[in-house]
Formats: sequence, structure tokens, C-alpha cells
Amino acid sequence: MIAAAAGSVRIKLILTALATTFLALVVTTVAMLVYDLKSFQQGWVDDLTTQAELIATISAPAISFNDPRTAQQNLGLLRVRPQILAGAIYAANGRLFAAYAQAPFDTPALPRQPGQLGYAIEGGQMVVTHPIVEGGERIGTVYLVASYRLLDRLQSYALILLGVMLGSLLLAALVAHLMQAGITRPLLAVTDVARAVMQRRDYSLRVQERATGEIGTLVDAFNDMLAEIARRSNALQDANLTLEHEMTVRQCAERALLLADRRKDEFLATLAHELRNPLAPIRTGLDIMRVNANDQAACEKARAIMERQLKQMVRLVDDLLDVSRINTGKLTIRREQLVLQDVVADALELSRPFIAAQGHKLDVRLPPQPLYLVGDATRLAQVLSNLLHNAAKYTARGGAIVLEAQATAAQLELRVSDNGIGIAPALLTEIFEMFIQADSSLERSTAGLGVGLSLARKLVELHGGSIRAESAGAGQGSTFIVTLPLLQMVSAPAPRSETRQADGRLYRVLLADDNVDFVNGIGGLLRSLGHQVQIFHDGQQALAGAEVFAPEYAFLDIGLPHLNGYDLARALKRLPALRHTVLVAVTGWGQQKDRQLAFEAGFHHHLVKPVSIDQLQEILAGGGS
Repeated sequence: MIAAAAGSVRIKLILTALATTFLALVVTTVAMLVYDLKSFQQGWVDDLTTQAELIATISAPAISFNDPRTAQQNLGLLRVRPQILAGAIYAANGRLFAAYAQAPFDTPALPRQPGQLGYAIEGGQMVVTHPIVEGGERIGTVYLVASYRLLDRLQSYALILLGVMLGSLLLAALVAHLMQAGITRPLLAVTDVARAVMQRRDYSLRVQERATGEIGTLVDAFNDMLAEIARRSNALQDANLTLEHEMTVRQCAERALLLADRRKDEFLATLAHELRNPLAPIRTGLDIMRVNANDQAACEKARAIMERQLKQMVRLVDDLLDVSRINTGKLTIRREQLVLQDVVADALELSRPFIAAQGHKLDVRLPPQPLYLVGDATRLAQVLSNLLHNAAKYTARGGAIVLEAQATAAQLELRVSDNGIGIAPALLTEIFEMFIQADSSLERSTAGLGVGLSLARKLVELHGGSIRAESAGAGQGSTFIVTLPLLQMVSAPAPRSETRQADGRLYRVLLADDNVDFVNGIGGLLRSLGHQVQIFHDGQQALAGAEVFAPEYAFLDIGLPHLNGYDLARALKRLPALRHTVLVAVTGWGQQKDRQLAFEAGFHHHLVKPVSIDQLQEILAGGGS
């Protein structure tokens, strides 16, 4: 019967509980004992170190002034701590300066030298040695000896833990005796599943043990909790993935914004610099013409300088406008059959003066047979002239520039090469971005806003082609390669139109602009050519004067005071005497929508400031078409 009882589940559970409790208590007891002893020791060390530090602090002046009596009195303060048996203060040379013993008539056994700093446990006593420092210099040492009754504490603590252990074992035996199998088994199952979940992080695990009553409710609640945690864990994991992606996107966007902001600041600074550059010689030219009004050669030279600088300013502004139109999708290109050789000729006509002024040698290598393309001749010539202009600008004076074309069955490859400053490998792809320049140093001798190559790339892409840069590195020159599709089916080429020149006829011309200097200058030029000119500075005056003057041509600013150019044009068209008057808008607004508004208001032409006398003469030569 006894053997049967010993083998029963209840007895095994009791024995298991007792054994587990006993082992746990032993381990806990040992751990707590070790921890307490270490804490006890550390507490003594901290306490004695604090006392030594206090004695060192208040005794530093006594050592500095060689006052053993004061040092002795400071050590006497330790009498309130009976655990401290003896103490001493040593001078910097190791000589005993002052001593102390807990018993008034005892002579403490102190070492001749203080020994190493720190603490030590010797024969049931704890010794602490602490430096006395003043002004960053060690001037002495505090030496304390205290009783360290570790064995007494160990005995007391062991008795307490033994009592706790016996009581715990008795209580564990009682609890295990009262436990039922229906309680123990489900709880063990829950414990096992919980442990497995924590180790494997697998929230799909469930407790398979069934029970009734509160324990059954606990098991069901535990399984439901695991299911909820699994759902939330999956949702959290999905949310974390989404958040990581959003953070990555946001960080990329932030870096892009910071880069764009930095480039914007650099561009504005460069824009101000590049616009001031041509203004300076223009101002100087005006001064030359004012001071040397009778010197024809000096005035002619100044005029040539001013014309070149004005063209540079117009080129900068036109490039910016073209880039803006492309970015907003408002720039369109004409698609017609072209001959490559004609496009190259137009580009060279634009670029040769600057290349020659830099003293470069230009080598043009084109196939002898005509090569046909489809596109906008003006824009393609603009691309090539930009590349040639860049090559001349970033090449030292007297350099070599090569423009060559190679054709395959379906593609044309145009290469513009130079032996200039070259391009760093890291910039070969970035060089086509807005406001990026190969040489951005303050010492550079070249000018520009960093928009020419970006504009060239976008114009080439509008033609279905591509552009790339090649360079062996800084100082090794660079090559830009433009690839364009060739036209397979070729029709008879249309003759190139020539710009009509003025036919010698004189007209009545009305000018309306609130920019007094500009309109008076244009008026003076037209009068010098023999035309009859009337000038007005606001819309109401122009409307009143036009009815009397009956001009054949009216050049109107859009931003006129009192009556804007659009309303003025509509009012002029309603006058019977001006039914055949040619209306020309002259404005600083050059977007496609601005042109459309002008034509809807009744204008026949749209000119963007600054305008030249050649543009005016071309319109006058049209005879009202």
C-alpha cells in the first residue's frame, strides 16, 4: 500500500513540489546570502570611504599649514563611530602626521607607511586608505581601520533563512497536498505554452488541456489572449514595415528638399552674380559714350561691348524661360524634316564668335551626304550651340574643340569634344541637373547659371533622343554625345526661308510703354529711320492719341497704368480708323499663356523684352501680315 501511495500522482506532485521548492529555496538562499554579503561589504567600503573622504577634506588645511593638533582633533570626530577602531593621517612623504584610537588610552598599531590606496580585509578588520588632495596635488593620506564582523552577520542571516526555508517547505507541502489534478495539469500546460511562446515568439501556439470552472475559464482566456496578441503582432509588424518605408521615403524627400534648397540658394547667388557681370561693362560703356561723345572709335567699341553683354543677359534669361516652359509642359517643338548640315550651320553661326573670341581651334567633321531628321531646327541648333558654348567656356584659351557626326542605319550621334577642365566622375550624371556646374569655385573664370545642359537634355528628349557626358576626370577634357533618331523616308526638302528685310517704306508708329527710357530710345531709333512716331506712357493717353494719330503700327506694353495693354488693344480694334492697324505686344511676360492672351486680345505679334531694332524692322517689313 505504501509503495502504491508513493507511486500515486498526488504523492509525486507533492514530492515534486517539495523538491522544486527546496531547490528553489536553496538557490535563492545562497543567492540572497551572497548578495547580502557583497552588499554588506560594499556598504562598509562606501561608508569608510566616505568617512575617509570627509577626514581628508577637513584635514587638508591642517597638513598644508603643518598643524598636527588640528588633524588630531579631526580624527577625534570618528569617536561617534565605534566600529572604527583606529585612524591615522600621513603626510605626503609617508610620515605619520596624526593618529587616533577608539579606546582613549590605547596606542593604535599603525603601519609606518600608508600603503596602496583603496580597501583591504585583514583578520576580521577592514582597512581603507584614501588620498588627501588639494589643488590637484596629493598632500597626504587618510588611513582607517574598522571592525568587519562578517561571521556574526553570516550566522544571523543563515538562521533567518533556515527558518524561512523550513516554513516554506511546510507550506509548500500543505499546498501541494490540497492541489487537485484538475488544477495542476492545466496550469502546467499553460506554463509550458507560455514558456514556448516566449522562447519561440510563436503566438499560434494554444493550450490543448481542457478544464472546467475557473481553471477552464483561465485556459480559454489564455488561448484568446494568444490569438489577440498574434493578431496585434501581425498588425504591428505590418505597421512597422509601412512606417519603415514611409520613413525611408520621408528621409529621401528631406534629403532632396535640403539639396534643392541648397541649390536654390546657390542659384540665386549665382544669378545675381551673373546678371551683374554684364551690367558692369554696360554701365562702363555708357560712361565711355558720355565722356567720349566725340570719339567715334571709342563709342563704337563701347557699343560693341554693350551689345555682347546684352546678348549674354538675354541668353541667360531665355535659358531660364525655356527651362521653366519645359518643366511646366508649356514648351512645344515644331516637327518638320530637317537636314543635319543646316542645323549645324545655324549652331555654328551662334557659337563661332564666342569660340573665336576665346582663341580656340574648332574642327567640324560632318558626313558628305545630307542626313535628315525630324524636329525643330531652332531648338536643335540651340542644343548644339549650348554644347559648343560650354566647351569654349570651360576650355583654357587656345584649346581645341571638335564637333563630329556619325550615322548608323537608324540613329545619328553628335559628339562635341574639348580638352578643357574635364568633369569629375561623380558629376557625370549630375551635370545635367539644374544649377549644377563642373566648376563652382569662386576662382572660376567662366560664367553661367548651370541651366544650359539641363535645357539641352530636355530639348533632346523632346526630340526622342538622349544626351550623355564622358570624361577621364578633372583636367582631361570632356565629350558630350547627343543621340537622335534619323529619318528613314525622306521627302523633297523645303527651301530655307530668308528673313525679309525692310522695304524702305515709312510708317506711322505708336509706342505705348511706362518705361520712359526704353520707349524713348526705341522711338528715337525709329525716327532716325524716317518713321513718324508718337509716344505715350499710359493706356488712356495712348487710346486718346491713337484716334487722332491713326497709326499703321502700334507697339504696346501689357503692364500699362490706367488701362492695360490687353484692354487697350481691344479698344483700338473697335476704332474704325484703326481697323487695319498692326498691334504688337511688347512685354516681359513670355509664357505660352501670355502669347495666347495677347492673340485673344487682338494682337498680331508678341515680342518679349528686350527687343532689338532688327525685330521691329522685321515686323515693319511684313507689311501688316
